[in-house]
Amino acid sequence: MSPDGQGPGLSGQTSLPGLSSLSPDTGHGIAGSVTDLRRRVSGQLALDVHEPLTMILRLAVSEMPGVELDERLGISHDGKPLQATETVVLGEGRSHVLQVRPGRVIVTYEATVTGQAPQSPVTAADRLVYLRPSRYAESDRLGAMARAEFGGIAAEADLLAAVSSWAGSRLGYLPGSGQPAAGAVDTLLAGHGVCRDHAHLVIALLRALGVPARMVAAYAPGLEPMDFHAVAEASVDGYWRVADPTVLAPRAALVRIACGRDAADTAFLSVHGGEADLLETSVTAAIDGTLPDDDATALASIA
Repeated sequence: MSPDGQGPGLSGQTSLPGLSSLSPDTGHGIAGSVTDLRRRVSGQLALDVHEPLTMILRLAVSEMPGVELDERLGISHDGKPLQATETVVLGEGRSHVLQVRPGRVIVTYEATVTGQAPQSPVTAADRLVYLRPSRYAESDRLGAMARAEFGGIAAEADLLAAVSSWAGSRLGYLPGSGQPAAGAVDTLLAGHGVCRDHAHLVIALLRALGVPARMVAAYAPGLEPMDFHAVAEASVDGYWRVADPTVLAPRAALVRIACGRDAADTAFLSVHGGEADLLETSVTAAIDGTLPDDDATALASIA
């Protein structure tokens, strides 16, 4: 499952039945810092597992230099503790993998996140991976349109701002409207979607213009209605900068869970080899103090 609880982010061999499924010289300011903010986040899932399966969870906050992380992950199967194995995919985030028999599974994750990570550089490997078309960000199908709309813009910071603003004004935000197999092209034709759909369109357009871009799943203080959130990150002068065409939550307060090519890499829940019903999803995200201001024209990084 991906942010907004939509099926398109559910990766794996088996679906869950019943679910719908900058630098100062750029001319762009830098969005507010969260150096002193403490963010508290949580995610809870309840599932009925019908067949033995492998479950992959992506709820845990990514470990970042300069950030203090105090967290707890609890998993139970029919009321008894169940252990998961943590696997870290370099550059993407942390996954927890477990083998599950039929029964009721409850997952609870809580974390307190304090501090701010340094700006994340875009590596040579990032440029190779995040310029390619992907399952839900079909940049190879949007090249002509991207060049027609944005071909006169050269600077990466200006492209990020223009594409994000264009996508936000072109698409309506409609909770529950995401479709399991919808990619950026489908979203553009439909004219609406959820946060992951907006992010996919921004990512696909930027890649079509030669700018590396990727999806980030995040906890989002200030988001209403509260849920897992999805945004885009793009290369600007050698660093990853975040864009949220939905403008539903301040970018400087976001807490990174996972990143990847698109929602297939960042799903909060994946199952392989069996069937399960997702009964409940609950997400919280808050900060101690006041939410930071977010100037949509300024550059921002996920802290």
